[in-house]
Amino acid sequence: MKYSFLILLFAFFVSCDISSNDTYESEEVDYDFTEQNEAAIAAYVKENNLNATRSESGLYYVIDEEGTGEQPISTSNVTVSYTGYYLDGSKFDESGTNGVDFYLNKVIAGWTEGIAYFKEGGKGTLLIPAHLGYGNYDYYTIPGGSVLVFDIELISVNE
Repeated sequence: MKYSFLILLFAFFVSCDISSNDTYESEEVDYDFTEQNEAAIAAYVKENNLNATRSESGLYYVIDEEGTGEQPISTSNVTVSYTGYYLDGSKFDESGTNGVDFYLNKVIAGWTEGIAYFKEGGKGTLLIPAHLGYGNYDYYTIPGGSVLVFDIELISVNE
């Protein structure tokens, strides 16, 4: 008897969920932030008088110091020191001066591409549009559609 009640209760919630899910899906909008991000980055570059290069993917990068050591590839393990912030200057993350180790193919696409423009000892800035970052939806404290700015130093290429 107890199991019959649970099965009926489960069936009720599933049927309610299906009808509400149809409504939810129709309300969900997959907004393309590409043009908005592009305009915001271009304005930021101009306002801050940056000598930024735009890649085909839409990533902007500034090389302050190219570095003299090894240059990573997209699968390299690297140590990077960074500070991450939004275009308004508010900081959302930082690594500290010792940096963090990670594989470039295990992070956001903007880092995989951008870090590979530097050699060990290199320093600069990555301006990452949403489609190369965390996309259209909120990711922890990062709002969906956000342009991310990272001041980085490539400390080492580990393998």
